[in-house]
Amino acid sequence: MTQTIFRNDISPELDAFPHLQEIGVIKNTTIRLNSFVKECCDGIGLRLVTEGKFDWLIDDKLYTVYPGDLVLLLPGQTIAGDNDILNIGSFYTIKVTVQEQCRVILGKWSMLSHKEKLSVNQILTHNRHTPVISLKEAQPLIQSLLNELKNEEVGRQSMINHLLDQLFIYTCRQLVRQSNLRRDFPQTFFNLEQILRKDLAHQWTVEEMAALSGMGTTVFTEKVKSFSGFSPINYLINIRVSEAIKMLKRGEANVTTIAHATGFYSSQHFATTFKKLTGYTPSEYRKNNLFK
Repeated sequence: MTQTIFRNDISPELDAFPHLQEIGVIKNTTIRLNSFVKECCDGIGLRLVTEGKFDWLIDDKLYTVYPGDLVLLLPGQTIAGDNDILNIGSFYTIKVTVQEQCRVILGKWSMLSHKEKLSVNQILTHNRHTPVISLKEAQPLIQSLLNELKNEEVGRQSMINHLLDQLFIYTCRQLVRQSNLRRDFPQTFFNLEQILRKDLAHQWTVEEMAALSGMGTTVFTEKVKSFSGFSPINYLINIRVSEAIKMLKRGEANVTTIAHATGFYSSQHFATTFKKLTGYTPSEYRKNNLFK
């Protein structure tokens, strides 16, 4: 895992920004066990996924988060990886201090009017149970924030605060748009994943998956890559491994049975793929009680 994180208590770049608790980017290249345990947000937390697919528990409810999805955490809300696992992928992370512990109101740093701050407060709290939204506009804003922090050019403080304001404005606008609509989530892929999980022992081909989705192979491949960050085959492999992890945790079957049930050609193929994605063989997983 590689990460570039600025934190208010250790990073001099944030000395002029006491309201910015942390900001940075995390890139994870292997499935990491016991590395994303439950944490409680003490400010306003934002996490924007840019690559991969993450299974996160937000207030103990499971959400699958894809590239372009923004996770919004308000004070007191919790987040963790499903089974404490951090999946493969990349995401930005930001945490902003709230003006008052019990109210989500932007502080004096914000250039929004008092009336606008109250509107932000109302929208965020009203949508407390809508923690995941599609917000592709967020990526260039967060990247600009990081660039401003690193470059230390004239007007840096005003630019950073202005970019933060923009980020909250876009977030609130999108929450309003989606308040009475389903999140921009392709139902086709949700349905496909349910079908695949029900019969992972089958040797699914790209052509078969495309047909189930009602698309041609080329369009399907492009859609999957854009949606999840993976090719169709790697998308399927990640589903196989995630299902194998659940079976290993339950301890109901031996490794060979799990390998065949999740669609791997052999125990060796299963072990090699599993170790490539998690850093452990299936037997090591079970032997070391990594799920406790």
